[in-house]
Amino acid sequence: MNSNISCPQCFATNKVPTARLADGPKCGKCKQPLFQGKPVDLTAANYQSMVSRNDIPVLIDCWASWCGPCKQFSPVFEQAAGQFEPSVRLAKLDTEAEQNIAAQLQIRSIPTLILFKQGKEVARISGALPLGQLKQWLNQNGVDL
Repeated sequence: MNSNISCPQCFATNKVPTARLADGPKCGKCKQPLFQGKPVDLTAANYQSMVSRNDIPVLIDCWASWCGPCKQFSPVFEQAAGQFEPSVRLAKLDTEAEQNIAAQLQIRSIPTLILFKQGKEVARISGALPLGQLKQWLNQNGVDL
């Protein structure tokens, strides 16, 4: 079976054998790694590609530069990307720079984590979580890590 994976560099959709996701697959178009062990920065240019064209779940951290808890959570989210990919794609949304997307997602407080599967929101939680609690929350919401 294949999984559609959106490239974080050129946004091309790649069909990757699901059994090979952990083998360091590269984009067929730009040849960059599909998983880089760090969160993808979401923008208006790549939001739809990342959320809608990935067969793996996508976890978005909605944050702002002035938010203290967001700054504290950032290293945890970075660490999670290194540990949890390719089971889940981690992405960051700067709510100040991407206000239209933040409004579309109805962000009321930050940090807010939103989990998408097949382009649909399946779970949301506000607040900074320790790594273990983040892993537990993902497992509770059907992400096998």
